[in-house]
Amino acid sequence: MTELKRTPLFEEYAKHGGKTIDFGGWELPVQFSSIKEEHDAVRNRAGLFDVSHMGEILVTGPNSLEFLQNLLTNDISKIAVGQAQYNAMCYEDGGVVDDLLTYKLADNHYLLCVNAANIEKDYDWMMENQHQYDVTIDNQSDAYAQIALQGPLAEEVLQTLTDTDLQTIKYFRFQADVEVAGHKALVSRSGYTGEDGFELYGSPEDIKALWRKILEAGKDKGVVPAGLGCRDTLRFEAGLPLYGQELSATISPLEAGIGFAVKLNKEGFNGHEALVAQKENGLSRKIVGIEMIDKGIPRHGYKVLKDGKEIGEVTTGTQLPSSKRNVGHALIDSQFATIGTELEIEIRGKHLKVVTVETPFYKRSK
Repeated sequence: MTELKRTPLFEEYAKHGGKTIDFGGWELPVQFSSIKEEHDAVRNRAGLFDVSHMGEILVTGPNSLEFLQNLLTNDISKIAVGQAQYNAMCYEDGGVVDDLLTYKLADNHYLLCVNAANIEKDYDWMMENQHQYDVTIDNQSDAYAQIALQGPLAEEVLQTLTDTDLQTIKYFRFQADVEVAGHKALVSRSGYTGEDGFELYGSPEDIKALWRKILEAGKDKGVVPAGLGCRDTLRFEAGLPLYGQELSATISPLEAGIGFAVKLNKEGFNGHEALVAQKENGLSRKIVGIEMIDKGIPRHGYKVLKDGKEIGEVTTGTQLPSSKRNVGHALIDSQFATIGTELEIEIRGKHLKVVTVETPFYKRSK
């Protein structure tokens, strides 16, 4: 049996009652108190996540921009130093290798934050596509740890620990080498919850110290440690895709609904021709929201049917902690994707009614 990987913060979990699970080969906390409590805390106050399992790959060298323009779907030339950008990395057929964040640290110096389960695959794919480009690709995942403070009180709490004016860090902007409670971190205004918040990157020792400092500073404000369970319900509620469910080697970024990160007028990137063809010919399938009419909860992998014929499958589904709606995302034939269309899903051999609905299921008010 393969031993599970652990982040530098592993020993902190037990101090807060963390219950761990195997998540893509990592022993990570699914919850500390309960998924509902942590979900509500992030929506109304703030929650602190250990996301040190995520991967960090540095791209440097004279051809860094050209290399990333060829590798990624978004337009890297549009981001300035201090800006971050959401991207997809595709195969030639338009399937997704991974979705990731690209940080421009300096000219010809980029940091890519990739999904934990895809670190080795992503690195190998990047090396395979290095070709004639004069770049250095360096997997620095073990040198970084990362935490995410998310929720409406995130700025207020973090501001008590730093002299840097956090209001100057706008959405998808960052500052490197920020001093927070006596420790250095790259502070990015970004996250995976649908709330305002920050992601902090730094050395394992600095991030371990900051985990404790932030929880201490936020204790009176109701800030809590939060696990993977509510991270999933939060991102799902906000309509954010998860690799392996809404995105995969067989699901394109256009089908997944992240076309905003695909610049088809940018020539030559991996998957460009396939994605242009999808756009021009019309998508044969797409991700839609569904809500149960009958009693039941849609779950990942359940078949979606129309008049008894299979037309797709559920990619994510749950009962929303806040509203108790039984909803899901499903990848289905586009002809049935119109809002208000009644379909069925198969649960334990029974065909239960669902209806297609608008997404996202949550949007923050400001």
